[in-house]
Amino acid sequence: MSTQTATLAVPEHTDRPIERRYDFVFLFDVINGNPNGDPDAGNAPRVDPETGHGLVSDVALKRKIRNFISLVKSDPQTGQPEEGFDIYVKERAILNQQHQRAYDALGLKTTGKGKERASNADRARDWMCQTFFDIRMFGAVMSTEINAGQVRGPVQLTFARSIDPIASLEQSITRMAVTTEREAEQQEGGNRTMGRKEIVPYALYRTHGFVSPHLARQTGFSADDVELLWQALEHMFELDRSAARGEMAPRGLYVFEHDSMLGNAPAHRLFERIRVERKDPGKPPRSFSDYEVIIDPDDTLPAGVRLHRRV
Repeated sequence: MSTQTATLAVPEHTDRPIERRYDFVFLFDVINGNPNGDPDAGNAPRVDPETGHGLVSDVALKRKIRNFISLVKSDPQTGQPEEGFDIYVKERAILNQQHQRAYDALGLKTTGKGKERASNADRARDWMCQTFFDIRMFGAVMSTEINAGQVRGPVQLTFARSIDPIASLEQSITRMAVTTEREAEQQEGGNRTMGRKEIVPYALYRTHGFVSPHLARQTGFSADDVELLWQALEHMFELDRSAARGEMAPRGLYVFEHDSMLGNAPAHRLFERIRVERKDPGKPPRSFSDYEVIIDPDDTLPAGVRLHRRV
């Protein structure tokens, strides 16, 4: 069950797009929190209604990665992002204004026609990839009113699913203050309002990810960028604390590195090599120690594939 812990191999020139395929398994858990509320269900934890397993959307995970990048790749005094590490999808961002930045920086007109219009959109797309880390990584549809083209991102994530069915506990909460005087007059027995809050006592989640070197060539996603992705998965929960997500932690990041761009084995076969089992099936899990992560030996890996344990 040993795994290689050496630093991931990278191309000689780390500013160039990656030349190898990566597939990875990411495990994380939550204690007495709500990892991803569903706004259509009163912000209750997302759940598969057929099996009872908990879900965390890929969008929620990408948001945490973006937040990590925006914090570690910006000036602590001014908050301005480092060159090449701006974030495209962020709170209160107006996407057409982001596209306009590309046209302004390149001195292009948005009113061109025919070949000129298509050429301008291509140049704007390349500028957006160079400027915004999340476009370079996840891609984006930017063919809106101000057309900056479309980008397929080299990094993709699946929905995370809990290893076991979850128990969502609904708790009553009170607030000792009210917003308006009218609310205060309507309350009996003091300024106290009632609410509800749902938590998951404990759940261990698993998600899969993929890094395509072919798409990385199109966006400029480099070896330095992929290393930053691993760091984000390792540390993003430390920078995302809240009352609902106070105790979330990474529990495993297993990266399969291929020796080629096409890959040396199917991803699903590699993922099957990592299994998570509950130690006592008759006892509800309440900590990571209630599980065992079983990894097939390294000497049984397919030729041309190496496994790195980052967490």
